[in-house]
Amino acid sequence: MLGELYNKYIHLVYGLCLKYLKNRDDAQDAVMSIYEQISEKLLITEVQHFKSWLYMVSKNHCLMELRKKNPEIHAEVFMESDEAMHLNDEKVELEKDLTALEDCIEELKEEQQRCVKLFFLEKKSYQQVNEETGLNMKKVKSHIQNGKRNLKMCLESKNVKR
Repeated sequence: MLGELYNKYIHLVYGLCLKYLKNRDDAQDAVMSIYEQISEKLLITEVQHFKSWLYMVSKNHCLMELRKKNPEIHAEVFMESDEAMHLNDEKVELEKDLTALEDCIEELKEEQQRCVKLFFLEKKSYQQVNEETGLNMKKVKSHIQNGKRNLKMCLESKNVKR
C-alpha cells in the first residue's frame, strides 16, 4: 500500500531532491532515504494530506543533507526572500496544474497511461516503451498520441491553460 502511494509521487520527490541537491546520484540516494523515513514516520504520524506532507518531509530531508555537507549554511539561506514570496501565487497555480495533470493521467485507459508515463515522465524512447510494454511499435505510437490528445482535452476541461 505504501509502495503504491509512494510510487505515485516518486517523480515529484526526485525532482524536488534534484532541485535542492543538484546532483542525480545524491537525489536518487535522497529518494531512497525519504522512502525509509516515511515508512517509519507513518507509524507514529497521522497524515491528512499525503502529498503535501511528503513534500515537506522531502524538502526538510534535502535541507538537512545540504547542512550536513556544509554546516556553515545558516537557516536564513533557506528562508524565502520577499521576491520569492511574490512567486507563491504562481507556485500555487502550478501545483494545481500539476495535480490536474496527475488526475488526468490517472483517467487515461491503462495502456495509454502506461505508454504516456514511460514516454513523457520517464523519458523513454518509442523503442524502449515498445520493449517494456510488449506492444508493437504502431500501438505504442498510437497510445502515446491518443493519450496526449486525451490529456489535452482533460486539462482543458479542468481549465488548465499551460
